Order: sequence, then structure tokens, then C-alpha cells
Amino acid sequence: MKNDTNSDSSKPKKRRRDEEIEAESSSSDRTLSLEENLTFSDTLVALRIMRAQFPHIDKVSIRPFILQSQLYSSVNDRTQVDRELESLRRERVLRVFKLNTGQDDHAIMFLDDYLNQIECVVKRMEEKKQVNLEVFEWFQTHVLDSKLEPSVGHEELCSLLSIVGKVKDEHISLLINAGILTRQLIDPDMYWFAIPNIGSVLKGLSQGRKEIISFLNRRKYKEMMLALLEKKHLRFSPLDMRFHLRDLIGSGHLKTIHTPTGLVVQISKD
Repeated sequence: MKNDTNSDSSKPKKRRRDEEIEAESSSSDRTLSLEENLTFSDTLVALRIMRAQFPHIDKVSIRPFILQSQLYSSVNDRTQVDRELESLRRERVLRVFKLNTGQDDHAIMFLDDYLNQIECVVKRMEEKKQVNLEVFEWFQTHVLDSKLEPSVGHEELCSLLSIVGKVKDEHISLLINAGILTRQLIDPDMYWFAIPNIGSVLKGLSQGRKEIISFLNRRKYKEMMLALLEKKHLRFSPLDMRFHLRDLIGSGHLKTIHTPTGLVVQISKD
């Protein structure tokens, strides 16, 4: 039997990477302030940590998601973010979803979380004794696995679903009613892939953005210390201040300025 002195170097590269991320995630838990925890070394590290920091939302069953804008505020190189995000998407580690809250708004969810989210929806439908639920299995096996883009055409969707069964209009309606697909307004023959149960959270996202911008606009210099701002409670959003600040900094609505006493958050002039 071989002496396994080289066990660490022989570990698969992905497993070693996961262990490094796990170590970084555990040291960047929710107890650290945003100022201590604003930027990360790469996209996957940022995603894992922000997933762990996703706020608990009462009365809404939703798995953690991250906004693409939040990544832009958390990893200094935007090109690196886009490149690594594309790679993770192709490796089926995560999915990217177009949101209806803004032209450039995209949510990112780890694939395991997304499948779990769909499973919860199917369970509720089973409890209501709904029929044609086999479509969800077809969708997971044949559509999600082959369509990695944020959208799919009606014809292609039916073609992929029909690999295992006869597709009826009721099947497509079921996917839409479950919140897994939404019709595109510009082209009704195209669908966006969607995250079930996200509607009320997106409403809160829009309201929280307005609330923070409005609050800072009322201040004399349209700015506030990040450490103080992070502690403020939002009235109109179920998402926490940390979630919103990462989003608004990454989208360019807010900027951070280093001062001797700490980071200041300021409304962007342009």
C-alpha cells in the first residue's frame, strides 16, 4: 500500500478550492460589519459569503440570491466578475435571472438552491392535488440542464419538454403559475426563467432602494458614515441594509469615500 504523504496536493483542484472558500466564509460571518467585509478576492468567494449573509425574510419561502450589482461592489474588477460568473454558469454551479426591477438587474442563485426552491413549489402543488406535475421533472432534467441562458423560446421549450412526454398547454401554464417562467412583454413567444416566490421581495428591493436614496438626499452633504448607515432599520424592505448598500454601491447610485474615521457612503453626483 502506497504511503499517502502527498494527499493534499493530490486532492482535486475543485475540492481544495471549496475548502479555501469554506474557510474564508466561516471567517466572514454576519458578525463582521460591512466595512470590514466589503470586498472579496474573487467572485465565488463573494457569492458564497453573500449567500451566507442573505437576510431571513418572514412569511416568504425563498432561498438566498445575490444581485449582480452586489458582486460589482464586492470584487474590484468588473471584468473578472463577468468572466468568472460566465464560467460558473457554464459549469452549472449557478443560474442568472433577469429581474423586472430595472433594465440591468440580474439575480444569481446557486443551482442547488434553485432546485430546492422549485421542489418547495411542487410540494405545495402536490398538497393541493394539482395534476400534470410531471412537467416539473421534465423541466429540471431537460430544460434547466441544456438551457443555461436567462431565457428560452416557446418552440424550444416545448421541444425540450417533449423529449420525455407529450407537452400540453396546461404544462406550460403550470410552469408560469408556479413562478418558474415569465412571459417577456416585448415577445410573448419568449420566456424568462424566474425564481418562484420572489415577487414580494422584489417589491421590497425597489422600495428599499428609494428609501435609502431619499434618506441620504435629505442629509446636508448627501452622505453618512457606512458604519452608522448599516445600523439603520429600513421601513419598506424585508431585505437588510447590508443587502441594499452592496446593491446601490455596485450599481453606481452610491459611492464610498475613505476617510481617517472610516468609510463614508455618498450619493453619486452623476
